[in-house]
Amino acid sequence: MPPDPVPLGFVFRSRAKDEKAPAADKAPLTDSKQTRDPQAPKGRPTPKRSEAQSQRRSVAQTPTSRKEASKRQRDERRAQLEKQRQALAGGDERYLPARDKGPVRKFARDTIDSRFNIAEFFLPMAVVILVLSMVQVGALQSIALLLWLVVIVLIVLDSALSGFRLKKRLAERFPDQNRRGAVAYALMRSLQMRRLRLPKPQVKRGERP
Repeated sequence: MPPDPVPLGFVFRSRAKDEKAPAADKAPLTDSKQTRDPQAPKGRPTPKRSEAQSQRRSVAQTPTSRKEASKRQRDERRAQLEKQRQALAGGDERYLPARDKGPVRKFARDTIDSRFNIAEFFLPMAVVILVLSMVQVGALQSIALLLWLVVIVLIVLDSALSGFRLKKRLAERFPDQNRRGAVAYALMRSLQMRRLRLPKPQVKRGERP
């Protein structure tokens, strides 16, 4: 009798299926009941509440249009100017303009504010001299011209003396810091009346800074 025929399916069975079977047996089992935050990305821990709130806040603050961005810039600029105005009135160094910041500029301001400066009375004297010069009297016009010369000479001498003293004191107090422009800054301040100076004077007259 002829031998039993060999099943053809056994001979031509795909080898790929045999290779995939052990791999499928070795695959780790996962618990399908384990829950995961739907908002958390795969493979990463769920973010903390504070981090999530900060991210949402930053997204909410991001301008969505050019008009909104311009409005926000104007508001920020207005707030910065308000801080500068308050700093000029109160002397807060954090928000002062760049030309007024630093210990060198503060010392120069305090030195000028602590003394009488002839230059600060220039505007009142100029008004008086101008009125005298407008009077159609020869003697008064001559007096007005003489007063002009006297005031100018006194201002130049007083400013030169103040600048020399301030430069010396700055070199002694701040030998290793940049003092460039501090003397000119102080002399320009001396030309203003005390009540109109900004930042506001922080020392009294006669008080040594």
